[in-house]
Amino acid sequence: MSETDFRPFESTLDRAESLALLREATNGADDGEIFCERRVSESLMLDDQRVKSASYNASEGFGLRAVRGEVTGYAHSTHMTMAALRRATQTARLAVADGGGTLADPPASTNKRLYTDSDPIAGAAFSVKIELLREIDDFLRALDKRVVQVSVSMAASLQQIEILRAEGQSLRDTRPMSRLNISVIVEESGRRESGSAGGGGRAGLEGVMARATWEGMAREALRIALVNLRAEPAPAGVFDVVLGPGWPGILLHEAVGHGLEGDFNRKGSSAFAGLLGQQVAAKGVTVLDDGTIPDRRGSITIDDEGTPSARNVLIEDGVLVGFMQDRQNARLMGVAATGNGRRESYAHAPMPRMTNTYMLGGETDPADLVADLKDGIHAVGFGGGQVDITNGKFVFSCTEAYRVKDGKIVSPVKGATLIGDGATALTKIRGLGNDMALDPGMGTCGKAGQWVPVGVGQPSLLIGGLTVGGSAA
Repeated sequence: MSETDFRPFESTLDRAESLALLREATNGADDGEIFCERRVSESLMLDDQRVKSASYNASEGFGLRAVRGEVTGYAHSTHMTMAALRRATQTARLAVADGGGTLADPPASTNKRLYTDSDPIAGAAFSVKIELLREIDDFLRALDKRVVQVSVSMAASLQQIEILRAEGQSLRDTRPMSRLNISVIVEESGRRESGSAGGGGRAGLEGVMARATWEGMAREALRIALVNLRAEPAPAGVFDVVLGPGWPGILLHEAVGHGLEGDFNRKGSSAFAGLLGQQVAAKGVTVLDDGTIPDRRGSITIDDEGTPSARNVLIEDGVLVGFMQDRQNARLMGVAATGNGRRESYAHAPMPRMTNTYMLGGETDPADLVADLKDGIHAVGFGGGQVDITNGKFVFSCTEAYRVKDGKIVSPVKGATLIGDGATALTKIRGLGNDMALDPGMGTCGKAGQWVPVGVGQPSLLIGGLTVGGSAA
């Protein structure tokens, strides 16, 4: 084994005894596993020409799960010892009670690899990374004299997992991640505005450290800040809206994606519960969740239960055709697992989660969608938002948006928020651009206190009658 190999059942844990304990914990259960994880991460931030933070973290541990019906017994420990595993067995076993379940079939195996297994942190010395952050700061300040503050952050991690199942199956995955983010503040005539850009994926830092990559991000962050510098207050009212491609898919992710996760539908708490096979979106709208796209931030070779990731169609030509499933919800709903069982770490039980969720493109030139707006908003970038999963109602703030009148962009606007509900918004889509794009690799999704990396995407969309919150009269 190399120094970076993570083989817990060959080093710190006895495989034979671990398997015996797992079988004891899952005797009479429907499912269960031992999930072992090692994670190493590093993050650096330069803010206002000073190193604001620098951190390095290494952790490892295991989680043991036993599932019986809707009940899950879960125990975890940072101590990778047989003593800790024995205690975890007793705790997880409580969920099984008197048993009566039949252990589910194991996940199918896969030989595919969607990303490199090299350590992204080891790709460059710490001093080289700090110098790069300073170089980006200097570049932006030299590019435009209106730049008054620059923040640059770089992060990388390597997650290694091994899953042991009661039938003796072992599944492993090594998951790299890297990301670069750049924020800039500009000032003119006493007015200050900001812009940001970034990206990354399941690859080494060499990609985001390449000058062509970071310079493009820096210029984009500055462009957005300068656009906002001349922005007018956003109007308030009901408008037709054209959403831009790529990152605006975060609205799709939040307003629609969570509602298509299996657990919410099994429990009847989703706005889409009971609508399988029905028309839930405009004709031509097809939404997928795809964890198999190489090197993407949301991609996973196998999920955190060992099921291979898949390209899952959720909505096809406007019809709801499927949900995202982990093993437990799939079993309870009488369907197959879809490779969406994800967890933040060994300290968490898996649940249905998105990977890369996106809408397929259409055939319309995006410029024609904007030209169709008589009086509307062209929303290109999004910041934070809030969503109620039970009814799909959302509020999203725009980081870059424009007022459109008679098919022409009049001016950028500031302070625009989009308000609506996902189910209704899907039915109001009147045009699909031919420019489908995935986001640059910066999404992180929260659910029930757990955070996992995700991807989003969409083409330009024309949506009729969205409520826009703004401050202009």
